[in-house]
Parts: sequence; C-alpha cells; structure tokens
Amino acid sequence: MHVGMISPIAWRTPPRHYGPWEQVVSLLTEGLVNAGINVTLFATADSVTKATLCSICPKGYEEDPEIMPKVWECLHISEAFEHARKFDLFHNHFDFLPLSYSKLVKTPLLTTIHGFSSQKILPVYKKYNNSVFYISISDADRNPELSYLATIYHGIDMGKFVFNSAPDDYLLFFGRIHADKGTFEAIQIAKKCRRKLIISGIVQDKVYFAEKVKPYINDVDIFYSGIADPEKRTHILRNSLALLHPINFEEPFGLSVVESLACGTPVIAFNKGSMPEIIRDGKNGFLVDTVEEAVAAVNKIGKIDRLVCRKDAEQRFTAQRMVKDYIKMYQLILNDLNRI
Repeated sequence: MHVGMISPIAWRTPPRHYGPWEQVVSLLTEGLVNAGINVTLFATADSVTKATLCSICPKGYEEDPEIMPKVWECLHISEAFEHARKFDLFHNHFDFLPLSYSKLVKTPLLTTIHGFSSQKILPVYKKYNNSVFYISISDADRNPELSYLATIYHGIDMGKFVFNSAPDDYLLFFGRIHADKGTFEAIQIAKKCRRKLIISGIVQDKVYFAEKVKPYINDVDIFYSGIADPEKRTHILRNSLALLHPINFEEPFGLSVVESLACGTPVIAFNKGSMPEIIRDGKNGFLVDTVEEAVAAVNKIGKIDRLVCRKDAEQRFTAQRMVKDYIKMYQLILNDLNRI
C-alpha cells in the first residue's frame, strides 16, 4: 500500500509550536511508516519525517509573510495530484480544496474533516459527498448532510506527556487566544477563584487580545507565557491544577484537552461540541455551562483522581490507536474498490 498524505502548509509538519492539524498528520505519518506502510508526505520543505517528503512550498505561510497562502496552496495541492498514479490512496488533511481535484484522478481520496471553519464551505463537501470518503474527528462535528466512513479521535504521543500527581496551584488556559476559545472567560474564572492563571497560546485575534486579555495581564495572578514549544507545553500542562477550556463554539475535538489528561491534569470545559465525548463529568474533569459553574468546579477539583485522567487518555487517545483505526479505513476502501 502506498499512501499519499496531504498535510496543510500553514506550519511545518510537525509544527514547532502551534499547528494542531500538522501535528496529527505527523503522528499518523510516522506511525504508518513504523507499521511498514509506504507513505509520501506532501508538506512544507522544512518538514521532518521518516516518510518520503514531497514539497514545493519552502516553509509554512504562517511562518513566512512572503509566502502568499492561496498561491502556494494551489501549487501544493496540484503537486500531489499530478503524482496521483503513484498512490493507492490519498489521505487529505488539507480541508476542502483537494476535493475539487478528486474527480480528475482515479486514486481514491479519504478526507479527515478537522472541523468546519464556516458553513459556507459546505457546498464543496456536499458536491463530492458520494465520490470521496469522509472521516469525522468527533461525533459532535458531523454534518447531517454528509456521509461518513467513521469517527476517528485524534491520538497523541503519550511518551511526550509526563504524568504528575502533585501539581502546583495555578490554573491554565492553553490554546489560541480568540473569543471562540474563551480566554476572557478563563480569566474571569481565575479571578473569581482567586487563583493564578497562566495563559499560553498564539494570539490569533489581536483586537480581542488587546481589549479582553492584555488589560488583565499583571504577572501577579494573570500571566501570559507566549507560545509553548513541546517541552514548555508539557511542563505547564503537567504542573497545572486544572486546564480551563471555556469555549464559545462547537469544538470539533480539542487536542489540548487530551494532552492535559495525559499529564494527569483534569479539564474544566464548557459543555459544547466534542467536550461530552472527551470529558467524563466527575471522572476526568467537569462539564459546565457558565463561569459560575466553572468556579464551583475549580473548588472541587481535588475530587478528581489525576491517575484516572492519565489512564483514560492511555485507553482512548494514543497515536497507536489512531494509526490502527486509519489503517482499517484504508483497507476497507481498497478492498471495496477491488470488488468493483
């Protein structure tokens, strides 16, 4: 089996810090190679992989302002499909754009839908609904107008996340700083609890950061630690009392939530999107609906067994499980095509 893996090109694969889609692609690609599958990874030229790397874009457009996204996305996708005959299957992680090439080649296309940036992109997914294969990353993120082959939860490299049974007393907000992710709400929760809060993440909305976040940063009880590389990420996750995830949108998955659990750190999340699928209320964290309920959850966080959080992540969210699930889908697709 030869798989053409199409990664996004916003960031390097794997990312140096932020880049959740690229992170998933990297873990899956390396896991497939370790399983003996021939993989060609279409990603930025500075990507790091054991697979065969095919690149046309020198680096991620989020890391180099001289790279015009649409131009290099076009070149990136066309480069992959111009080599379609080499592959038994394409696995697309690059959203909806590669779908428009799918009927021009005979190679089957499997697309992992990493969430819908807007309902306005749905017409593309609907057009190709009966000619390609879709994977959802949570049951909550499924669109009723689309057909799905399966739901496959993301996996993480458990070896990169060290369990800690004796955390510090600070709360953590870890993720992109945007209204969707609820950075402001996390600050309000921490203030009402009279606890320290560390904020770590990329500033995705500069106006939101300036108006809703920056005024509270005082390095006394509210800290902004910038973007975390893998080593720093593990340190602040494993040492935090709890991860605050007060989202204001239907979260498709939430890698930071799983990474937190892997460290033994429970999660307090607003009950939206995929959170009920990941958070087992009262077992590995708490599902809440308001800031006030989150404050109450913080005050009873000691009732959560951190070892249970770790074991839950080991049982449900490993990279090895994710790789096996995708191999089953590849085999299913290719076996069905061979019967035709």
